[in-house]
Amino acid sequence: MDLLRRFARGDVDAFEALFRQHVETVYGWVFRIVRDRSAAEDITLEAFWRLYKARGDFDPARAFEPWARRVATNVALTHLQSRRKEIPIDVDVPAPFGPDPAEASDTGARIREAFAELPAMLRGVATLALIEDRPYREIADALGISENAVKLRVFRAVRALRKHLKQKGVTP
Repeated sequence: MDLLRRFARGDVDAFEALFRQHVETVYGWVFRIVRDRSAAEDITLEAFWRLYKARGDFDPARAFEPWARRVATNVALTHLQSRRKEIPIDVDVPAPFGPDPAEASDTGARIREAFAELPAMLRGVATLALIEDRPYREIADALGISENAVKLRVFRAVRALRKHLKQKGVTP
């Protein structure tokens, strides 16, 4: 608690201690959203920079990690929104059973393309909920929205994925 008060008052040593305690957790969270190690590193550093700049707004009576995750999520979603859609997401999609591996590879590519076509907010929530299997409460806390809003976004993402896949000739 004293560490958090010192951080809120602008103590650089307290910030460094919080950084060391939480950098791996925040990086892991960001990586789950953006699925790119290099971008996750940059976003994590940007998030901590923003946390330091906003230290005066931090309430030391609250936990640091949820606040850090929320800021990092916002930076990651902004990154996804500005990123070109052609960049593939490194998602291991299980290949369907079948005799032709080329066809299975093509299906996986179409699924990744459909996923990349989702709007950034839906893609971020879908990644965390469907691929990373994170609890809705955790996603809601990170985004600053309700669990019902997370469920709605997951529903919309699944519906949009089905539509994109159908257009690509893949039966979901």
